[in-house]
Amino acid sequence: MLSVGDTLVTLAAEAFQVQMEMSGPGGSRRTRTVKRRVWGGLRQWKLLGMFEIDQQHEFYSLTCMMKEGLSAAVQNTIDNPIPDELSEDDYKLEVTQIHKDFRMETFAGPVFASLRRSLGMTEKEYQHSLSSEGCYLQFISNSKSKADFFLTNDKRFFLKTQNRREVRFLLSNLRIYMEHLEKFPHSLLVKFLGVHRIKIPHRRKKYFIVMQSVFYPDERIVARYDIKGCEVSRWTDPAPEGSQVIVVLKDLNFEGQFITLDHQRPWLLRQVEIDTAFLRALNVLDYSLLLAHQPLHQDERNHSLSFATLIMRTKKSVNAVSGPAVPGAVPEEDSTLLAPGPEVDCGTSQGHVTDIHGDGSRGHSPEQGERSSRAGAESAELREFQAQNRRLLPNFKNPLHVIDGPEQRYFIGIIDIFTVYGFKKRLEHLWKRLRHPGQSFSTVSPPVYCQRLCQWVNDHSK
Repeated sequence: MLSVGDTLVTLAAEAFQVQMEMSGPGGSRRTRTVKRRVWGGLRQWKLLGMFEIDQQHEFYSLTCMMKEGLSAAVQNTIDNPIPDELSEDDYKLEVTQIHKDFRMETFAGPVFASLRRSLGMTEKEYQHSLSSEGCYLQFISNSKSKADFFLTNDKRFFLKTQNRREVRFLLSNLRIYMEHLEKFPHSLLVKFLGVHRIKIPHRRKKYFIVMQSVFYPDERIVARYDIKGCEVSRWTDPAPEGSQVIVVLKDLNFEGQFITLDHQRPWLLRQVEIDTAFLRALNVLDYSLLLAHQPLHQDERNHSLSFATLIMRTKKSVNAVSGPAVPGAVPEEDSTLLAPGPEVDCGTSQGHVTDIHGDGSRGHSPEQGERSSRAGAESAELREFQAQNRRLLPNFKNPLHVIDGPEQRYFIGIIDIFTVYGFKKRLEHLWKRLRHPGQSFSTVSPPVYCQRLCQWVNDHSK
């Protein structure tokens, strides 16, 4: 691979050659396209492999409209506070706001505002990040997706274009997605914060979603991975040594390494099982486990063990019901959630309730046994709920996707959850079985995909 210097020389030479070619017949028609291509190559090295979408960029006009539309959409929420309890109408609500050069539609606005609130995020804070004066960034992805990826200038939120089918899939499953996050507020699933559609005259409508970035803040991250638990097409050439270009690596690049968490490993394994089981029930596949890491500084390792920090982390993880709804919200007086508890095995946990008779003997009737069984199952489910929401979140921005090990800080999240295992994917599975005999590939049934990703995390963590 070329170094940064070699690449700049090559691009400069290409620009000169293009300029000479443009002086010939028909050159003017290609001027804009080629200038963008050359500009893009030059700009790629400016911001760690990301484009800054300034006035010369092809998406500058679009992102300015997105900023204006998002600011107005959030302001509408500020002016009309969401209710404490969501209704069925909130999930179906579509609000259209008309601007000078475009229309912006917001889907299920109160629902996503409720989720933002549960994440401890104020609407003003969200609005400021989405509509600040700084330019959006275009993320250069090695994904096969045709989607466009943008980041807010502070890199806190991702904006991704989606097709109509994917948006409809999300909205049709939004209620159970919200229920899952309510039940497991420390879930690793990507947090969707808004769904919108922008309509510019004489152009196709463009759907896009706003997500919380898993890799935030990213200033000290040293490596990023996109994991699917298979091997076919799961290698990416790393960036040249010494280069600051961001490359998202894949499964085969991670071989020989481990996610070292020690006592937090059981929590991670179980949460991945819970989240992938949810996706399996939706009949989806081809989602990715995003993984990044950065070394903990010595003062961070010592600070994480201090009593003052423990108190702050406890307040962040466990809040009073009357306080702000932050993930992990449980009654603060329930101190048992902070105490170490036995590991929960969902497959084998059983409950047993005995009846103390007046004579001191113990026994139960068939009806009592049935009730005991139900109570035991509910008790096991409650214990698991408590165990998964017991994790003390780090005193750090974006705490839900951050897990500290003894020496490394890990950023972990599950993204791209829109691919349904339908007829086309079944055909693709059959073709890949013939094309890659004896090898693991991404297009498999949801149960197999779920089990395989869980196995990968188990094999690559300690």
